[in-house]
Formats: sequence, C-alpha cells, structure tokens
Amino acid sequence: MLLLHSCRCGTSNKAIQMTYSFKNDYSEGAHPRILQKLIETNLTQEAGYGLDHLSLEAKKFLRAQMGRPSAEIYFTSGGTQANLLVISHALRPYESVISAQSGHIMTNEAGAIEACGHKVHSVVSPEGKVSCDSIREVLEAHTNVPHQVKPKLVYLSNSTELGTLYQKSELQELYAFCQEKDLYLFIDGARLGQALRAETNDLELKDIASLCDAFYIGATKNGALLGEAIVLLNPKLQSNFGFTLKQRGALLAKGRVLGAQFYELFKDGLFYELAETANRQAMALKAGFKSLGYDFLTETYTNQLFPILQEHQVAALETEFDFYRWKNVPDSRVAIRLITSWATPDLMVEKFIERLSAL
Repeated sequence: MLLLHSCRCGTSNKAIQMTYSFKNDYSEGAHPRILQKLIETNLTQEAGYGLDHLSLEAKKFLRAQMGRPSAEIYFTSGGTQANLLVISHALRPYESVISAQSGHIMTNEAGAIEACGHKVHSVVSPEGKVSCDSIREVLEAHTNVPHQVKPKLVYLSNSTELGTLYQKSELQELYAFCQEKDLYLFIDGARLGQALRAETNDLELKDIASLCDAFYIGATKNGALLGEAIVLLNPKLQSNFGFTLKQRGALLAKGRVLGAQFYELFKDGLFYELAETANRQAMALKAGFKSLGYDFLTETYTNQLFPILQEHQVAALETEFDFYRWKNVPDSRVAIRLITSWATPDLMVEKFIERLSAL
C-alpha cells in the first residue's frame, strides 16, 4: 500500500488505499512556474481571444524556434479538439483521412472526424507508424471518381500511440510522397516534446515545421494545465482558419490562460526540460524491466512503455499502481502501458521496480 488518507463522510472514518498512477502524463495539475505566471498576470487586464500580449509573445518564440515567420499559430484546449479543427477545416465534404490503425483519431476520439462527415481510412501499422506503401494502397483503392471518397489528408502522431518515433528520413519520404500525390500531411504532436527529446530522435522543431503542412505542439501532456498550439504552415490551410476556430467553439475569450502557459514553457526551454524528465523516468523503468528479463510490445525511447507480463503479475501490480492493460498476447500474457510525466518522482519508479522484482 503506497498512500493512506482518512475520509470523514458523515459518521464514517476509514482509511482509503491509494494507488500511484502510471496511466497517463496529465494526472498532475501543472508545473509551478506556469501556475506562478498565471498568478502574476491574473489582475492585468488583457485583450481577449488570443490577442493578449503573452499569447502574441509566445507565438513569436515559437516562430523563431521553428524558423517559420509566416506560420500561423492558434492555441486551443486539447488534442482531440486540435485534430478535429485542423482536419475538418482542411477537407471538403467528399474528402477523407488516412491514419494508422492505432491513431488517436481512429481509437480514442468517439468518431469526432466521422461525425463531421469524413471517412477515416485505417492502415496496418505494427509500430504505430504510417508508411508510403500503406498510403499508396488506400489511394489505389479509391480511383472510382466521383463515386468514392477522395483521400486528401494523412494523419500521423509523433511520438505514436505506441511510443515509437519517426526518424527524419521517414518524415522526408512521407512528406515528399504526400506532395507528389497532392495530400496534406498533418502531425499530431500531443507528445511532441517527448519525441523531440528522445535519445534516438534526430529531428528538431525546425524539421517538423518544414516536413508537414500542419502540426500541433502538445502542452497538456507536458506540464501545462491544458493547451495545444496548432501550427499551420501551408497557406491553403491558413486561409480562414479563424472562422473554423470560432464556429467549433474553440476560440477562448480568455485566451490569455493558454498564452501565458506557452509563454512560460517556451521562453527559456522549460518545455524541453519537462519532456526530458518524463523520458528519463520512463527509461529508468525500462532499464529495470530489462534487467529482470522482460520483453516489450514495442521498442520505445519516449515516456510510454509497453512491457509484457504474466496475468498474475499484472493483477498484483494493480493493487499498488494504476496503468492500462493494453493488449493480450500469447501464452496468457498481457502488455501493459506505463506512462511517466514531468512530475514522476524517483521514489515511485524505484517502488515499481522493487515490487516487480518481488514478483
């Protein structure tokens, strides 16, 4: 048992067992510096709808780091919202999206894209990554114009839903292929910070901004209270995006709340420091698993791990830790998902490995 607290509800007074969560990287609130910035600026009157000075300054930081002064940037509240906004804005009613079968828009957004009237094509992706060959298969299966939907946008995540990474050469190949086939390439960056700070990564923010038509930078899963920064690079996507933002209820009157957070994250590299911490704690867990001889569903270097355990081991660990059962594998084993965050303490990593060793 990790933690105890007393609960007094009426006449009851009993101890409640608490588990430590490795279920996601947004269980904590926000990094203290972000909270302090919000407090410091709380009583300063600002323009609304993202026209406050902190939002404008944050966008300057981002454009400079990307080397793209013409990029249009919009702050919004969450990843599903960012995906919905960009994809629904980019596509005509008869156009569709290509995604890995494990992509977030395929598995965890309650059919948000389909609800807008756009088909999502699922492609086989053992490591969570889209390939040129898989895109080509979809294109070749949709040539009966005008009777079939028209694939127009390729959606991918970096890091992926399976914690894997795209290398620079892979993105270069994908973007060149998309340009050849007149497809938009859109990158979900919910965990982009962790991807850019992984030990095997060879991409920088400038590279991401030059190898797609649009992407977003996730802060919700990297130390912010909430917030994603949508970056539109292709002029065709930039046109009238503000209308889509407003019409879909994503234009916050108090845009300052998002702007202040991105200002603090990007003014001096805090965004990358927090991602490095999350990755480091995951790699400490990974080293513990490997030292005990365990296998993994995928080889990851970000803050997501998918170790494979026996059912009885998973059940025992669930009494003290919270995590997802990800997938059943042969021989009555289970792949679980463990995620570390910017706030994961060394003690909890050590306790997890200690408990695993005891099993």
